[in-house]
Amino acid sequence: MKISTKGRYGLTIMIELAKQYGQGPIPLRQIAADNNLSEAYLEQLVSPLRNSGLVKSVRGAYGGYMLSKPPHLISSADVIRVLEGPIQPVEGIENEAPPQRQLWMDIRDAVKNVLDTTSLEDLAAYKEQDSDDGYMFYI
Repeated sequence: MKISTKGRYGLTIMIELAKQYGQGPIPLRQIAADNNLSEAYLEQLVSPLRNSGLVKSVRGAYGGYMLSKPPHLISSADVIRVLEGPIQPVEGIENEAPPQRQLWMDIRDAVKNVLDTTSLEDLAAYKEQDSDDGYMFYI
């Protein structure tokens, strides 16, 4: 399964909105500038997110977009399903031999589980781990 730029950039929009949840609407131009992305492309992505009820839009000079519910209630799977469709690593698995079919279903279930259990709040709060793993090297 390959997540396209639609899913990746759509998740970027949602993470940025989650980081600023409760602070009012955020203009897409700000998200685009902060992440070095095309504002026009983000406009295309936010429309299905709005139609699905994941985000709300506010018009006007201080308008923009905001999450329609708290970040802990929106999973990354919600976003990916809206923008990418069903989560499946292989199409037509019903024609596969039983061992392969089981493998594809296990992979699908594992990916679904990760996406279903990772909320926007989790992603917004993510801090990169220090790469220093405590080893001391002497020369």
